[in-house]
Amino acid sequence: VQLQASGGGLVQAGGSRRLSCVGSGRAFNAYTVAWFRQIPGKEREFTAAISHGIGKTYYSDAVKERSIIFRDNNKNTVYLQMDSLQPEDTAVYYCAGASFLEERSVSTERYYNYWGKGTLVTVSS
Repeated sequence: VQLQASGGGLVQAGGSRRLSCVGSGRAFNAYTVAWFRQIPGKEREFTAAISHGIGKTYYSDAVKERSIIFRDNNKNTVYLQMDSLQPEDTAVYYCAGASFLEERSVSTERYYNYWGKGTLVTVSS
């Protein structure tokens, strides 16, 4: 599967942004899809994920009160809605996909086989 992330841009502190990850190929709904982000000067980190099947969701502590991840399998798309954005959320956001992923592994980067190019979100103060 190929993934393409979009939706980045410039947003003021306190604002919102919705990122999209579109997958091509068959059986997109069979993949767990996650968002990772790389803040300038830091390593890439897990942000949110949604499982295949029932669509169970997972969030990092940094975003869990401010974000929702959801998927539309008819459109082969996973969305990350982020609210109350702050300058520390400025990062390149990547979407990633994995099949047959155990729940305990959803936040671990190395288990994801497919990656899209990142999309930059810049939050101004």
